[in-house]
Amino acid sequence: MGDRSGASGSRRRRTGSRPSSQGGSGPAAAAEEEVRDVGAGGDAPAPEKDKDGDVDVGSGQWDLRCHRLQDSLFSSDSGFNNYRGILNWCVVMLILSNARLFLENLIKYGILVDPIQVVSLFLKDPYSWPALCLVIVANVFAVAAFQVEKRLAVGALTEQAGLLLHVVNLATILCFPAAVAFLLASITPVGSVLALMVYTILFLKLCSYRDVNLWCRERRARAKAKAAAAGKKANGGAAQCTVSYPDNLTYRDLYYFLFAPTLCYELNFPRSARIRKRFLLRRLLEMLFLTQLMVGLIQQWMVPTIQNSMKPFKDMDYSRIIERLLKLAVPNHLIWLIFFYWLFHSCLNAVAELMHFGDREFYRDWWNSESVTYFWQNWNIPVHKWCLRHFYKPMLRRGSSKWAARMGVFLASAFFHEIPLAWIVGRFFRGNYGNAAVWLTLIIGQPVAVLMYVHDYYVLNYEAPTAGA
Repeated sequence: MGDRSGASGSRRRRTGSRPSSQGGSGPAAAAEEEVRDVGAGGDAPAPEKDKDGDVDVGSGQWDLRCHRLQDSLFSSDSGFNNYRGILNWCVVMLILSNARLFLENLIKYGILVDPIQVVSLFLKDPYSWPALCLVIVANVFAVAAFQVEKRLAVGALTEQAGLLLHVVNLATILCFPAAVAFLLASITPVGSVLALMVYTILFLKLCSYRDVNLWCRERRARAKAKAAAAGKKANGGAAQCTVSYPDNLTYRDLYYFLFAPTLCYELNFPRSARIRKRFLLRRLLEMLFLTQLMVGLIQQWMVPTIQNSMKPFKDMDYSRIIERLLKLAVPNHLIWLIFFYWLFHSCLNAVAELMHFGDREFYRDWWNSESVTYFWQNWNIPVHKWCLRHFYKPMLRRGSSKWAARMGVFLASAFFHEIPLAWIVGRFFRGNYGNAAVWLTLIIGQPVAVLMYVHDYYVLNYEAPTAGA
């Protein structure tokens, strides 16, 4: 009782000592006093908080008000952005839904994974290796470009003759493997794709090799002209640790560039200090595991769906075609995401670690793309750097406008079929809607391309011989 009376007395003393608002006792002051005087003791003093920031209820002094001006969390004005729990929920729902589809596939088709069948995708005849032979022959074109550059460096060839030889060499790189893949019956589709990919990479690398050496010759000519005008030796000065032109024209330098995970040539690449063995082991294990996972998903999930899609395509049953397209979208997109991680993170980082290659920016945050253009600029950084360095900037130096140069880069990197799509997404979608539109094109667009290619291959290789017979 004594404590209660003491607390009540202290409240009365604080109430009596409170100064009146505005020094008056009008209706406003009376209303304010009425609001403040809550409960039996009169006003509600400021709450006392404990060390955790919570109101100390046991002290007898706390604010009886429980409402304040605030927005709901889902309102944009609330400023709330922590949706980690919802993201986890989406991941759980995705796993459960795909687990159901995978179980349904197993019940319907059984286990279709066959590692031996994978070998037949690369070889029709175990004694004939046309795709591997094509890859080995690619060394001829690399050596040819190297020999042209050696002769240009010493002045044995004019720039016009060197340009002509490079153009012939590069054109042959594009045409020769395509002709072999088209005319040679013993080469498999998968082997053809791998060989053509190697030749495409070689084409881009040798273009960069030629351009950089040309720029070095032009810079050397300007340096000699300045030195001659100043009456000094052009090559005077202390020796440098870095490689300079034409000392870079060696087979060691050429093949380091050909195997390095980049498309842009430099005389002095950034190098890492050492090989991180644990990092390299993780990347190698990822490569092994993800390769088996992709092969299993393709054989178990995608192949049956594609085979069942041929009859709707043949009958032009549009409802069934759309149903098969949507059914193929999920495994195709999952495999594409796995392939992206496998190639751009696991494989390229493993090669870079083995070669002490320092620049590991192989991709950027393309998953946040709000336009198709941003996606193409950030999902494949080696190609984007090549287009920027050997396409965009040379066009600007030749007097082209920035818009024309951007369109040229976009045509070179995204191809013609993406122009209408990029315009539509960039024109009508912004922010999160643009990001959703980019994801939708990735999820739906790729199955359309897969079904079209497989349908054409099926018609040319299975229906055409049957009709001829």
